[in-house]
Amino acid sequence: MGVPGPFPGSTGTPEGPAMGREEVDRALARLGAEHEAIETSLLALQDHAGRRLLEGAELTGVTKDRWATTEQAISLLWSYFDAYTDALQRAREVRSRHRWSTPGELAELTELLRGPGITLPSTATLTGTPLLSEQLSLEQLTDRMNRWYAEALDVIVTADAVWSALPARIDMLSAELHRTRSLAHSVGVRPGEHPSGDDLEQITAELTALRAEVVSDPLAFWKPAAGSSAPGGGSPDTVRYDRAARALDDVRREIEAVLDVRQDAERRLMRLRDVLSRADRTLAEARQARGEVLAKIAASEVPAVSGPPTALHEQLVAAADYRRRSQWHRLSPLLDSLEQRADDELLRARESLTAVTAPLAVRAELRGRLDAYKAKVARHGMAEDPLLVERYDMARRMLWSAPCDLRAAEQAVLRYQRAAAEAFAPRQQDPAGHGAADRSTADHGGEGERYE
Repeated sequence: MGVPGPFPGSTGTPEGPAMGREEVDRALARLGAEHEAIETSLLALQDHAGRRLLEGAELTGVTKDRWATTEQAISLLWSYFDAYTDALQRAREVRSRHRWSTPGELAELTELLRGPGITLPSTATLTGTPLLSEQLSLEQLTDRMNRWYAEALDVIVTADAVWSALPARIDMLSAELHRTRSLAHSVGVRPGEHPSGDDLEQITAELTALRAEVVSDPLAFWKPAAGSSAPGGGSPDTVRYDRAARALDDVRREIEAVLDVRQDAERRLMRLRDVLSRADRTLAEARQARGEVLAKIAASEVPAVSGPPTALHEQLVAAADYRRRSQWHRLSPLLDSLEQRADDELLRARESLTAVTAPLAVRAELRGRLDAYKAKVARHGMAEDPLLVERYDMARRMLWSAPCDLRAAEQAVLRYQRAAAEAFAPRQQDPAGHGAADRSTADHGGEGERYE
């Protein structure tokens, strides 16, 4: 704030013979420069914004105690400066009596400039000295003023640095917190309903308390620089502020995740409804197919078909309710669970349908095989063969009757295949030479043969 550094020190000289005229003149010139520097520093300290803030603040803690001592030190600094001014003025008056000072005047000047001739009031509260007054030399006076000035300046500069840094940052973070709370409220992140809503309340309380403490006790939030003795050496302690800022960042990320969930929730809910609807339709088809199989297929074990996934439907209703109430922190994990379970349910329904309709698939395969062999027999001009007609009709009656005995029907189809193979066999040795066709026919003969 434009405050000069510590007062210039007074070098002085050890006690000894009276000072010479030239030595006195040099000392007076130096002391005059020192006096001017001291006055400038004290006036700057008096006008320092940090001092004015400290005087008008309701202080607590460390700052209250140190400022009480500092105020007394500043008051004494002006008293000491007045004593310094008086001593310098007396010395100047003695020196101005004659152009060439007499030995007596030089002795008097030596005592004024070097001796402990300045009487000061007690400073027991600052120095612990129990005396009512004390005698100091100009050098001792300057050293003490330098020390107290540095201590007072350190308190003022430190408090001003903390007040200049932390409250403004806290206010900016509080504004960001306010915006975050508004956004959180809009997406249903509220205290008591969402963990991040509770976190926002805690961050709000922490920032409110932190700002009040910084304003009333700024010195408690200062970290002195290691090895530095200069006034104001160090930096504001931002540990609590940084912790609150990190917590707010975490909440913002959570709210962004909630926004993603909200934007994606409808699509995911629609997909879940579709998957469960397909699972329900598949299970209904499986139940209908099971009744058909039991009616049309005899001597076959048909697995039971479970009912619709009632629990999943109930949870889907709960998910829709969470979405309506903006309870995204509950909706997101529920959707994750439901999506996997709904996909599993659809797969189970399809597997159930496949297992139930397996006998019908076997019957369809046998029907196809029978018709394929009938076509082959017709191509070889044996469609009217009595044995083949008889065995075809028997297999067909079994496959197209209800209930169908699959085991017996399969044996009937195999008997028709064998009869056809036996009928084709003599043609393989026909001297007229139907070689390629007969070999093809023979390749499909034999017991257990399947038509591809």
